[in-house]
Amino acid sequence: MGSSVVHEIQFPKQPALQLIYDTAPIGLAYLSPDCRYLQINQRLTEICGISVEGHLGRTVRDCVPALAAAVEGIVRSIMETGQPVTGVEVYGQRPGHNDERCWITHWHPQLGPGGNVVGVNVAAEEITERKRSEREIRAARDAAERALHHLQETQASLIEAEKLAALGRLVAGVAHEINSPVGTSLTVASVLEQKCADFAAEAARGKLKRSSLSDFVEVVESASSLLVGNLKRAADLVQSFKQVAVDRSYFERRPFDLGEVTEQVLANLRPALPKNNLALEVDFAPDLAMNSYPGPYGQVLTNLFVNSVAHAFPDGKGGTITIRLRAAGADRVDILFADDGCGMASEVRRQAFDPFFTTRRDNGRIGLGLHIVHNIVTNRLGGELQLDSTPGIGTRMRITLPRLAPQRVTDG
Repeated sequence: MGSSVVHEIQFPKQPALQLIYDTAPIGLAYLSPDCRYLQINQRLTEICGISVEGHLGRTVRDCVPALAAAVEGIVRSIMETGQPVTGVEVYGQRPGHNDERCWITHWHPQLGPGGNVVGVNVAAEEITERKRSEREIRAARDAAERALHHLQETQASLIEAEKLAALGRLVAGVAHEINSPVGTSLTVASVLEQKCADFAAEAARGKLKRSSLSDFVEVVESASSLLVGNLKRAADLVQSFKQVAVDRSYFERRPFDLGEVTEQVLANLRPALPKNNLALEVDFAPDLAMNSYPGPYGQVLTNLFVNSVAHAFPDGKGGTITIRLRAAGADRVDILFADDGCGMASEVRRQAFDPFFTTRRDNGRIGLGLHIVHNIVTNRLGGELQLDSTPGIGTRMRITLPRLAPQRVTDG
C-alpha cells in the first residue's frame, strides 16, 4: 500500500491544518496499520531525536526500537477492536542524554470513508517534570513518614524511660521513707533486748535492787513508746504506698449525690480550719447525681485539702479555700478546688504530681498527696484534672469527672 494514499486520507492539502499540526504544543503522529510513520510533528520527534523527514515511511521499530513492542501491541488492539487506548505512559531517553523523560500518550483509530480503521492517531504530552515532582513529593512523604515513625519510637522510648525513672524514684522513696522508722525501731528493740538480758541476769543472781527495777521499767516504757510510734509511722507509710497503686479492689461503685458526699468529707476536715486561720467557701449545684466511687472521691478531696493547708499558707498566714461543684453537660461534673495562698513556681507546678516530690520534706511530708490525687482521678474515677497556679495569687485545681465512672473488672 502506497503511503501517499493514506497520507491524503489523513491530511488533505490544507496549509492551515498542517500549520496547526506542526506547531501543536504536544507530540502528534499518524501510524499506518503496520506501524509506519505517515505523519509526525516536530514535538514528537524529541522522543528519539530523528527529524520529521527521518520518520516518514519508516516503522516504529526502525526509529524507536525500545518502544516497538508496546506500540505494535497498541496499534494491533485498535485495528482489531476499533477502540481507543488512552493514558499510556511512555518512558525514554533522548539520544546522547542520560535523563529519562516521560510522556502520557493517547491512541485513537482513524476511520476511512467506509468506516473501517485505516490508521492510528497518536497524541503524546510530555509529563517529565510532573513525574519528577511526583517522585520528589513521594520521596518527601516517605522521608516524613520515616521521621514520624522515628519520632514515635523516640517518644515511646522517652515515655518508657520516664516510667522507669518514676519507678526508680518510687522504689528509692519507699526505701528512704520506711528505712527511718524501721531502723529506729530496730535500734530501740536491740537496746531493749540487751536491757532485758541484763535485768534477767541481775535477777538470777539475786541481787535485784529497787532502783534497777525502776530503771528497767522506765527503759521498757520509753522503748515501747518509741516502738509504737515508729511502727505506726511505718504502717502509715505502707498504707500510703498502697494508695499510690490505687488498689482496684477497694470500694464499690454506687449511686450518690456529689454535694452530700462532699459535705460528709468536709465535716471531718473543718476542725482544721480555725487553728490554721483559714476560711472555707463551698458552693455546689443541687442534684449532682453520680454513679461512681465515693470513697476514692473522698480521698481526693481530703488530699487536696491537706495539701492546701500544708503548702499554700506557710507561717500561719490565713486565707480561703474554695470548693465549687457544677454540672458539665448531662454526663459530667466539674469540681473546682482553689485557694488564695502562696501559689507555685513553674518548676514546682511541673513536678506537682510526681511521686515523692515535696517542698516540705523537712516537716515530715513525703510527697504522695497530689500523686495519689492524680492516680485516683484518672485511673479510678475516669476523669481529668488541670492544675493552674501563680506565685502570690493562689492555686486552682479543676477536676472533670464522668457521672458514670468506668466499671472495673474487679468491681461488683
